[in-house]
Amino acid sequence: METPKHSCNFRKFCNNWLIMYAPRYFISNSILTNIGQVEAAREVVDNAPIVPQYEKQFQSDAIMRTVYHGTHIEGNDLTFDQAKQVMEGQQVFARERDIQEVINYRNVMAILDDLVNKRAGYTLDDLLEIHRATVDKIIAPDKAGFLRTTQVIIREEESGKVIFSPPPAVEVPFLINDYLAWLNSQEGQKTHPVIRAAITHYVLVAIHPFVEGNGRTVRAFTILLMMKDGYDVKRFFALEEYFDQDLEAYYQAFSLVDTQSPDISQRDLTVWIDYFTKSMAVEFTKIKEKVRKLSMDSRLRLKIGEQVALSARQVKIVEYLTDNGHGVMKDLNDIIPMVSEDTILRDLKDLQNKGIIEKEGSTKAARYVLRH
Repeated sequence: METPKHSCNFRKFCNNWLIMYAPRYFISNSILTNIGQVEAAREVVDNAPIVPQYEKQFQSDAIMRTVYHGTHIEGNDLTFDQAKQVMEGQQVFARERDIQEVINYRNVMAILDDLVNKRAGYTLDDLLEIHRATVDKIIAPDKAGFLRTTQVIIREEESGKVIFSPPPAVEVPFLINDYLAWLNSQEGQKTHPVIRAAITHYVLVAIHPFVEGNGRTVRAFTILLMMKDGYDVKRFFALEEYFDQDLEAYYQAFSLVDTQSPDISQRDLTVWIDYFTKSMAVEFTKIKEKVRKLSMDSRLRLKIGEQVALSARQVKIVEYLTDNGHGVMKDLNDIIPMVSEDTILRDLKDLQNKGIIEKEGSTKAARYVLRH
């Protein structure tokens, strides 16, 4: 195996002088915007009056998407339906390794529920336990749940070109421990949870602690951070779905940081943090919109005693009135462009007939409000 040249990374071996890892990045306007969207979505989801069966449905769906996309990223050939059948215990005729990967990652999601309440800080044992479950029955038992002791090189399949050279195996334990020390330190704990999750995702992938299963293990460990920090939005999200939908962008974001320096501690993580926070913003916003729709339906059932079916335009009207307290025709024209005023009036009349909204005034300046 080739041995890449690396500088001292997080630790000065020559002097036995420990230097705790300190991530390099700056908070760009884009990152601030992304985090703002995450916070807004989190606020809506955490305070939405969703009935319990909806929560269970959302969580099951999110775990299914996480397991499917989390394994698909790594080359698993099962279709979404096949992965779902495996998770439901049905027989699927496919490559045994693909089936086992799905089973394992489903088990990892269950392990996270135990680890989140296990202890306050983050330990190497947590990471090893996740890895052991991730690669169970896939790699040799003496490598499952153990840091790598050999060098690994990632090459481009067609050209054979080296595209990723992680640190030498001898450095891995020190790099992991130094990073975990930062993660558990006051400085690490003061870092915004979304940024800390982004840094953790990048650094652990860059260290590449295992011979196999690094991607799934690191992403699961990152989810653990988000759960402990209260950014799991009730376990409704599937961040890996966003990564899987554009793998080129996912790996490009890594590459833009990897190529800066052989020394991980000298790399500027801003571009990666921007990508990661955007992925969270997109996924969390999707969840927020689904939750708001369901929450609105729940409130309406309480008001009028039955489930109501609303068109997409009517949903926008009710959401606008919920957010702003009232609306006039001009407001509604703005949120529903390219639709005639007569069409909007018909939607409003239908909402009135269903007992959802009320009209205040009788002129064109009339206001529409949710029924009290």
